Amino acid sequence: MNTEQALMQRCDSKCELCSSDSNLVVYEVPPVNNPSADNSIMVCGVCNEQINHPGNMDVNHWRCLNDSMWSQVPAVQVMAWRILKRLSTESWAQDLFEMLYLDDELKQWAEAVTDDDGDTAPTKDSNGNVLQDGDTVTLIKDLDVKGAGFTAKRGTAVRGISLTSNPEQIEGRVNGVRIVLLTCFLKKT
Repeated sequence: MNTEQALMQRCDSKCELCSSDSNLVVYEVPPVNNPSADNSIMVCGVCNEQINHPGNMDVNHWRCLNDSMWSQVPAVQVMAWRILKRLSTESWAQDLFEMLYLDDELKQWAEAVTDDDGDTAPTKDSNGNVLQDGDTVTLIKDLDVKGAGFTAKRGTAVRGISLTSNPEQIEGRVNGVRIVLLTCFLKKT
């Protein structure tokens, strides 16, 4: 049985991300050394187009990940993680991303490929330290939080930050509210 046949049997002839049954193609989840059903997924034409051309992404199409992210197939979990990370500026996608758990091996696979062109600048704090998802940072200045009606005080620790597509911003919770913070006002702890 070849890879395509194995995938069609596994996915019941439906896209493993959005459940569409039209224009199905095999997508090898990079990086791939030896193509197989274990490191490939079956996707529809719409998902394939948006994965390969992220600039044309229809954000609402990916609400389907609410279901597919719970797949038992590791390659589907990795693709759901990557897409939700790419859409992290959307609150619903960020909520799903926070719920999605990958074991260490799968997380390494998911993080093995950088966004779009691979040329994204690293996110750095005010001292030039590179920040990663999940890091803890401290505010180095009092910041007025517009729309939330409070001031984030200097010295406040922000735990479990999330990186955004903008290397000058991160997202984190302060006083129970998820906000975007400029990295020039943060230091890694």
